[in-house]
Amino acid sequence: MNLLIVESPSKAKTIEKYLGKGWRVIASVGHVRDLVPENGSVDTENNFAMRWQIMPGKERQIKLITDEVKKADAVYLASDPDREGEAIAWHILDILRAKKLLSGKKVYRVAFHEITKKAVQAAIENPREIDQNLVDAYLVRRALDYLIGFGISPLLWRRNLGKSAGRVQSVAVKLVVDREREIEAFRPVEYWSLAAEMMRGADTFSAALSVFGGEKIEKLSIGGRSRMDEILSGIGEPVINASVVNIEKKKTSRRAAAPFTTSTLQQEAARKLYFSSKRTMSTAQKLYEQGLITYMRTDATNLSADAVGAIREYIAATYGQRFVPKTPNVYVTKSKNAQEAHEAIRPTHFDGTGPELSGDEAKLYDLIWKRTIACQMTNAEFDSVAADIETADRAAVFHAVGTTRTFDGFMKVYTEGRDDADTSSESKLPVLSVGDAIQITSLCPEQHFTQPPARYTEASLVKKLEELGIGRPSTYATIMSTIVDRKYVEQDKQRRFHPTSGGWVIAAYLSKYFTDLVDVNFTAKTEDTLDEVSNGRADKIKSLQAFWEPTNSMIGAASGVKTAEIIDSINEIMHMHLFGDGDGKCPKCGGTLGIKLSKYGAFVGCANYPECDYTQRLGAEEAPAENGAAGQASANNIDLGEGISFKVGRFGPYVTDGKKNVSAKQYNAETITLDVARELLSAGTKKVEPIELGENPATGKMIYYYPTGRYGAYISSNKVNVSVKEQPDLETAADLINNKKPSARRGFKKK
Repeated sequence: MNLLIVESPSKAKTIEKYLGKGWRVIASVGHVRDLVPENGSVDTENNFAMRWQIMPGKERQIKLITDEVKKADAVYLASDPDREGEAIAWHILDILRAKKLLSGKKVYRVAFHEITKKAVQAAIENPREIDQNLVDAYLVRRALDYLIGFGISPLLWRRNLGKSAGRVQSVAVKLVVDREREIEAFRPVEYWSLAAEMMRGADTFSAALSVFGGEKIEKLSIGGRSRMDEILSGIGEPVINASVVNIEKKKTSRRAAAPFTTSTLQQEAARKLYFSSKRTMSTAQKLYEQGLITYMRTDATNLSADAVGAIREYIAATYGQRFVPKTPNVYVTKSKNAQEAHEAIRPTHFDGTGPELSGDEAKLYDLIWKRTIACQMTNAEFDSVAADIETADRAAVFHAVGTTRTFDGFMKVYTEGRDDADTSSESKLPVLSVGDAIQITSLCPEQHFTQPPARYTEASLVKKLEELGIGRPSTYATIMSTIVDRKYVEQDKQRRFHPTSGGWVIAAYLSKYFTDLVDVNFTAKTEDTLDEVSNGRADKIKSLQAFWEPTNSMIGAASGVKTAEIIDSINEIMHMHLFGDGDGKCPKCGGTLGIKLSKYGAFVGCANYPECDYTQRLGAEEAPAENGAAGQASANNIDLGEGISFKVGRFGPYVTDGKKNVSAKQYNAETITLDVARELLSAGTKKVEPIELGENPATGKMIYYYPTGRYGAYISSNKVNVSVKEQPDLETAADLINNKKPSARRGFKKK
């Protein structure tokens, strides 16, 4: 009998169907062994020797494995084809050798990147030895994480600074905190734009002011209302005669996005399905174990020749030969350490029938399917027309742009999502020629304010980590869930990260006393070293020494610092966040305010305690609004006159006249005025007509899109409302409506 050991029970069931008689397939259920959880389990004085133990709860699984090994003629170790999978195979082999169960038995390491009968049989026919370089890279990573945990965590616990500090997670928290600092330091700049509604015959279109008085108008050229009034006066009142003075036409094309890597799958699932990284990877794991997709931890974008051939055949049969490029599309892997032997994440079959799935698995499989098919389709093609329209007195020139898709190409199947608003939407212009007479029927001045950088979402934070070379495909989901579970960051209703009080404090502490640990270059270099070890180009012991020596020095230095000195350093770093431009004086006694630490978390307190008991909460619920104005605590309620106030509430800035509230997210205490507040309140009284998206195929009820609501844009159907960032298509809207979880309502008792 041959014994095959994989990682998960569901994978074991799938593979056992392919192998048939003479085979027994069992699962290790992930890792089976880990370092002994006590100080000294990595001996830094003895070449970093490690002490291992069977993981709690895995004794029964080890007994199952050893009992089956005793009956087997040959043992095949078939854990996942990555660093962690190689480590699991190595641990199992080490346990079996220690128990002396392998005498006279052959042991093979096999790896496959998709669970299909062909792939599994090919792997068994081409076994190999355990890759010690991959194992060494795992050992280095595990030792580093252990040494940081047992070296730094006690320093945090003793002073109520935090729960723990991780090698990569700490950098992720620092990125979130640094982005919040940028938002707080941001000061909005006012600027204006001028659009014109134009008419040529019966056709109407819009254009933007590009030149006035011979001066080119850039984004910030019109800095205030007075300048805008000068321009309006110089152009005159509509109707204004004008003519087309220049036409530029060009054809453009757009290429499909590459097939999914681990990070791009997590980013796109976050954008389109609102999945967390953890949810995405858990769902992908299930699809992989059912043999429906290739291995989901990869940073490669290449596809096998067999897969490309099957995809091209499917495209030709389904959409026609015009959608098949003359030669297959090839995508260059951006990651310098990507393993080209791996494939991108793709379906394993392209016969068009599709598996019977539901819930998260159906949604994610559909996303992977469409992305994979689209990546081998022809480019989308566009006609672009730009026209310059000059007023009759040559005082102003307006610029109009129209873009029309002339051939769908890959967009017939799939379009990649974006982290921010898409400004490249299609728009049409009437047929124009130089010399055509144009009438400007109205001028539309609009006030704007520059916006701070956006907070990170899971998608954009994963993307940033990948750009910096921090983390690897197998770690992104863990990083995201860890920084949330440890309560260093939280997510708002828009799924954007902001730091908690604990996140602010630990980031300040680590940046002061563990500079290298949160330095992106140092962390990226460490990741590169792990890759070098896995490729056999770096030595395990030397790599550990290179990391441990500076880290140990930082731990030693930080251990001798008094808590009072630490708090002073944190207060200095966090002053801007806590008090903005204020002096940080106690409103009760005039004493100095600052960070105080307790087992319940950080808070702001007075230095004159216990004589003065003034305290102030420090938490995510008091994080600045997206306009980024710092020090708003004292400006959260401004009386503008006429019974109108400007306030900052749970959902950001708003104006109110006591009867109604209207969002004022683009304003802060420095830019809001009574006139602006009046306009906002006046606009807020206008009835917003909903947009019909179409009938919900599940209920037959119409789905409506409302651009504005109490909490922003939303969709509604049959008394079900769902908040959205932008107007969705019918398919997305129906999916959101039909999958919304029911909430408890007043007046209804749970049965």
